[in-house]
Amino acid sequence: MTNVDSLGKALEQRFRCVRVPPARHVPSLEEDARNGLLSQPRSLPPKYFYDDHGSELFERICKTSEYYPTRTEDFLLQQHAQDIIRSTQPGKIFELGSGSSTKTQHLLDACNEIAHFPSYTAFDISERALLFGWETLSARYDWLEIDLFLGDYEAGFKNIPRQNGSRLVVFLGSTIGNFEQDRAIGFMNDLRANMSNSDRLLVGFDRVKDEHILNAAYNDKDGVTAAFNLNVLNVLNNELGANFDPDKFKHSANYDADKAQVEMHLVSACTHRVTFNTLATSIEIDAGESICTEISRKFTTKSLANLLGQAGFAIEQDFISADGYFSLVLAYPV
Repeated sequence: MTNVDSLGKALEQRFRCVRVPPARHVPSLEEDARNGLLSQPRSLPPKYFYDDHGSELFERICKTSEYYPTRTEDFLLQQHAQDIIRSTQPGKIFELGSGSSTKTQHLLDACNEIAHFPSYTAFDISERALLFGWETLSARYDWLEIDLFLGDYEAGFKNIPRQNGSRLVVFLGSTIGNFEQDRAIGFMNDLRANMSNSDRLLVGFDRVKDEHILNAAYNDKDGVTAAFNLNVLNVLNNELGANFDPDKFKHSANYDADKAQVEMHLVSACTHRVTFNTLATSIEIDAGESICTEISRKFTTKSLANLLGQAGFAIEQDFISADGYFSLVLAYPV
């Protein structure tokens, strides 16, 4: 039995962990590789960054001096958590893509301070992150009832049973910025369809800003983001029996002002052939050709309001950082 299997059993036995099946088909890595890498332009969804090493690298990215989103959103939560809890009075805090629930502690601390005691639900694809979050929160808040949902929150939210009482649905990290517009609207529509009028949505949005700040955030001087980007090639090698040589690629991340998004690529330094044993095929990648591994859209007040509006939400409060870099938006269903 693997450590992950043991972890899953422990979760199920101790923590009321519920495996949530997807409401629609979720492509496998094999399918995404066939669809994204065997044709041009080449691309791969960013969810494959996060093997154990990739997750460790991302934690290091969040601590770099250049990467402002994590610390800025964290400060906004700390600053406004009491206002959010007082205005929403949730019976449950429901977090999508919770990870280890680090930022959520600001909301729960606020609950402690004003003697309002909701339950908490974490929904994430990582068993390990759910366990770490449970251990931390259960030790810190002896009053907190915790439910854990394991699965793909984007495809599985429809399968979450409706619950009595108001919910504060939390979606942090400007993760919505990794979705193309149509996908973002579709996801938000799914959220709206499964929320009651008394529920509220709390979303983090990274805002449009000077391109030098944006480019620096994805090109830190210590090369941690570059290592994070290149690591996805090791994931493909391990999972698909591919023979990518990371030394033949360079990390590239640049802000496209016309699209208002940072695009992260792996650019081939030379023409070479890559074989995928699991897919029983190979591809030739030309010098200068790239694989798009992530987009990170940036928002203005108008564009984030437009996205929310198209999905059936209106802004109740937009908490903007003092430097204008980030928004923490509280929205209600309309």
